[in-house]
Amino acid sequence: MDWPHDPDGEEGSEGMRKFDMAIIAKKVDEDEDFPLERDAFVEAHGEEPIRINYQSVVALADIFEYVGESEFETITDMHKAVGAAMREGNFWDYHPVGANPETKSA
Repeated sequence: MDWPHDPDGEEGSEGMRKFDMAIIAKKVDEDEDFPLERDAFVEAHGEEPIRINYQSVVALADIFEYVGESEFETITDMHKAVGAAMREGNFWDYHPVGANPETKSA
């Protein structure tokens, strides 16, 4: 896929290979951006690449298709919703809890 920037570059991952939640969290300011509307966040960042693991990169919008909440009061609320969405969308290879905890151990 032709990404708007390199998923492993400075803009995508601060010049190193950081993954999923760490990359998404860097797109918000905990003190200034909350409460945060999901749709506005996806509109601003939806096409940006999110590296899931050493093999997979998806658009942020692909992950947020599985987020049911329309607004997040805190960054913790956002983390919980995104984690649940990543499990529901089968983005993660392992699931410490969830539908099938035996998929892969952490």
